[in-house]
Amino acid sequence: MKREKTIRAEEGSGNVFRDLGFPDPERELLKARLTLKIYRLIKHSGLTQTEAGRILGVKQPHVSALMRGQSGTFSVERLLEFLTALGQDVEIVVRPTRKNHGEVSVLTA
Repeated sequence: MKREKTIRAEEGSGNVFRDLGFPDPERELLKARLTLKIYRLIKHSGLTQTEAGRILGVKQPHVSALMRGQSGTFSVERLLEFLTALGQDVEIVVRPTRKNHGEVSVLTA
């Protein structure tokens, strides 16, 4: 007779950084989304990491970290600067929320 395994699951909050107990989960999620956009832009453009580093004003190892999703050393502001250096317009919109607490989101065109 085959033994059935019980799988325990919990519904997430929608922010993995909050679920894992990070100190500033909203900022971490924003940085992750910005880093993903930077990754996609570099990949789509066919730039080498060295070429991307020249454009971004950082050394190749820092680009390598970004390409591996490691944005920890960069501030949100710096990631936004990287996006503009890669030819992107960045628009920040502030509007009232219908919830108790506002949220930050990244929309890409």
